[in-house]
Amino acid sequence: MTRLSLFDPAFSDNFESAMRRFFAPTPFEADMPALKMRIDVSEKDNAYEVKADIPGVKKEDINVRIDGNVVQIDAEVKREKETKGDGDKVLRSERYYGNVSRTFSLAEDVDDAKADAKYADGVLTLVLPKKATAASRKLAIH
Repeated sequence: MTRLSLFDPAFSDNFESAMRRFFAPTPFEADMPALKMRIDVSEKDNAYEVKADIPGVKKEDINVRIDGNVVQIDAEVKREKETKGDGDKVLRSERYYGNVSRTFSLAEDVDDAKADAKYADGVLTLVLPKKATAASRKLAIH
């Protein structure tokens, strides 16, 4: 017969140390959500329209690259939050620096010379005209 026991440090310590762990400050991550870039892509007859949610980013920190039908959006995110108590004593300081990127492909090549990008209210809007396809022609046989 084998005896198995569950190891749970919350119940193996004395009551006092369990209460200290219970009331200890814990990180609260709801204030600083994970970096995600959500995008919407719509197609019109002659262009694609892309809307990307990138809140809290400066437009100088956003890069868009177009290579044929592949679009890549990169952004550098700098988020800071500081909570002060009485007498300007910092009680909590949370900072996050990082990059967020999305790469996707479209059904047709993009005319990058005519592409347009605008950033307002945390939303990057790209208008990506479709590249004119070369019409096929019939060769005359001599």
